[in-house]
Amino acid sequence: MQTFFEAVAGHARRAPDRVAFTDPDGAITRAGLLADAARLVAGLPPAARVVGLLLPNGRAYAVAQLALVASGRIAVPLPGFFSPAQIAHVVRDAGIELILVAPGGEGAVPEGVACQPVTVTGAPGAAPAFRAGYGTLIYTSGSTGQPKGVRHESGQVGWSAAALAEAIGAREDDTYLSVLPLSLLLENICALFIPALVGGSVHFDTPVSERIGRGAVTGIAEAFARHQPTTGVLVPELLRLWVVELAAARARAPDSLRFVAVGGAAVPPQVAEAAWNLGIPVHEGYGLSECCSVVAVNRPGRRVAGTVGEPLPGLTLAVVDGELHVDGPCVTDGYLRGAPALRPWPTGDLVALDADGRLTISGRKDNLIVTPLGRNVSPEWVETTLLADPFIAACAVAADPEGLAALVVPVPPAAEWFAHAGRAAVEARISAACAGLPPYARPARVRVIEMAPARAAGLFTDNGRIRRRVAHDLLAADVAVTL
Repeated sequence: MQTFFEAVAGHARRAPDRVAFTDPDGAITRAGLLADAARLVAGLPPAARVVGLLLPNGRAYAVAQLALVASGRIAVPLPGFFSPAQIAHVVRDAGIELILVAPGGEGAVPEGVACQPVTVTGAPGAAPAFRAGYGTLIYTSGSTGQPKGVRHESGQVGWSAAALAEAIGAREDDTYLSVLPLSLLLENICALFIPALVGGSVHFDTPVSERIGRGAVTGIAEAFARHQPTTGVLVPELLRLWVVELAAARARAPDSLRFVAVGGAAVPPQVAEAAWNLGIPVHEGYGLSECCSVVAVNRPGRRVAGTVGEPLPGLTLAVVDGELHVDGPCVTDGYLRGAPALRPWPTGDLVALDADGRLTISGRKDNLIVTPLGRNVSPEWVETTLLADPFIAACAVAADPEGLAALVVPVPPAAEWFAHAGRAAVEARISAACAGLPPYARPARVRVIEMAPARAAGLFTDNGRIRRRVAHDLLAADVAVTL
């Protein structure tokens, strides 16, 4: 992390008054960022080694993150959309000794845990001294059970930021629009570490990121049109919504854009093609928390549709019985209080590598379905096919006595259509979406559930992935449309 910190300090010395981060409440320069970080470091209790970050997207988060890097502490992002019980679990499990909050945010801190507000002034001052030891513990709500901490304490974050910056051609004149919550490791790296490393600038659209955290996703097209960024990162659900919003308004994405990364789940080819046609330069990528969020990504000018691109430079990929194994500097140290990480790391993802080293993901090894007729089906294959329909925001495919069943969540603008369409229209829509699949891979039963009740039922993890156990329960309890 010293190389990263020295780069940040070097940019500040060369152009101290250049704006580094903005949010709806103001801007902070490169020099102001370092000075505020130094003031925060000076006020931190020396014994507080493990520090939680319970802050909204914004300049204060950038100040806090840089302060923890400079002072060599362990950062634990605490998602604002976690329940109080989840926050309390992470605090206990990680041994958090102090939580950094926005002024007035002390009420969200579990009882008995010290907290400290982060103040953004941007006033002149000295830069902090660097101390080695920075790391991060990443908790996701996961698909089952309690969240568990993924340890990145051996330089994984700094290495990943530098490797990804090289892969995507990040540069000083980039302006990044941040809409995903910073508690997600991918957004943390792309919105904080990469721009600071290369000297770029970032705008945090805090209202949009808070809506995304609550699951009330709207206004993606308007945000990009208003801020005119060059780069951004989305999950497929947001890309799909952006496409729908642009198409409805007969508009195009801003010409300022040069690179938009999309990861977290498969991007249906039809959605990616529609995005390109509307001026969104989509580049699919792939990764997982245990490999510091990014393993492979399509490069600018070298994108191949249907793949997630080539691995980051310095990583070694192998395919063992169809499963991807990853080795290199991004691999986790292991789970908190668990054994050291396996090397190479078995990802659990079923993949193929082409002759040029590009990666294609087909599904999760442990999700494979065997139909009553003995056919093997990766549910992700069917789900990606269904998600090509712009009316569908999310879906899950599960085993069913008749073959396969599908749970479908409409995008909010299409919820009314599904509510009033009737069985025949829904049947026709799903059948049309699946027409290219072999008969054994077509859902025989479908349930439609709107986004709000789906989230209330716990269908989604914090990073937007489907909890398959919840999907199975919702399908089992349903009187569904049978196709």
